[in-house]
Amino acid sequence: MKDIIRLSGMTFYGYHGVSAAEKETGRAFEVDCELELDLADAGHTDELADTVDYGSVYAEIKRVVEGKAFALLEKLGEHLADIVLDKFPIYRVTLRVRKMNPPVAGQVKYIEVEITRDQGDTGKLIDNEN
Repeated sequence: MKDIIRLSGMTFYGYHGVSAAEKETGRAFEVDCELELDLADAGHTDELADTVDYGSVYAEIKRVVEGKAFALLEKLGEHLADIVLDKFPIYRVTLRVRKMNPPVAGQVKYIEVEITRDQGDTGKLIDNEN
């Protein structure tokens, strides 16, 4: 069984979307991120080196969402998953990316995409066998 660190309700402003209006004026986006990893060592040692610095995870997500624009939420979510898996020693990441007040004919609070991806490079994981 693995443990989870959650970053919930991160809010950013970005220019992701298909329409010209979305690309020009932007929208609010909300992201939830679940990191699956083994927290046993960190629970015993109380050392940041034995876990993931969630401040750094937040900074990477912010950089991506507020940086390059994507047409689709699916692409934004996939790119976020790739970055998080590449930069942090985790088994799995689940991201929920929400476009707040989407441009649809009707009242919709948000549109959400959920992406779950597994670590492909086990060499990046924290060695908890010591």
